[in-house]
Amino acid sequence: MKNLVLVVITALTTLTVQFTAQAQKMEYKVITSVESIVPNGLGRSRIISSNDQRDYKNYTSTQTEEDNTRNKSKRKDLRVKGFDETKLLNFFNLGGIRFQNIATNDALISSKINTMIDEGWELAFVNTGVESHAGKGDKGGIYITRYIFKRPK
Repeated sequence: MKNLVLVVITALTTLTVQFTAQAQKMEYKVITSVESIVPNGLGRSRIISSNDQRDYKNYTSTQTEEDNTRNKSKRKDLRVKGFDETKLLNFFNLGGIRFQNIATNDALISSKINTMIDEGWELAFVNTGVESHAGKGDKGGIYITRYIFKRPK
């Protein structure tokens, strides 16, 4: 009998915890690092963190067969003016790839992540992309990483 009661209590506790976790609303925040891979150190590298909010619904239109009206939002209304911009170092300098710069960027990005965790955010997902320098004639290249954080509302 004691074992049955213990099993029932454990099951109810588990269900309560799962229900509470599912019912809890979360908020998300995206932080982006852009690291230049432009030769000769000519690029710009930054961590970008928006302080302003935008509701995507204000800038979205729904297309149907009956109504294909485009959203007429102005770019100036879309732009976020309040954001943090943390300087990072470029991957390249005049001598080529600079490993000290990469280590410096790692330290700065780690500091940003640790600060956000201290503020109650949890790192939920990381996504990367690259547009690399393709050699002679290609003067562009960036390495972009998006860090997606979440926390209870």
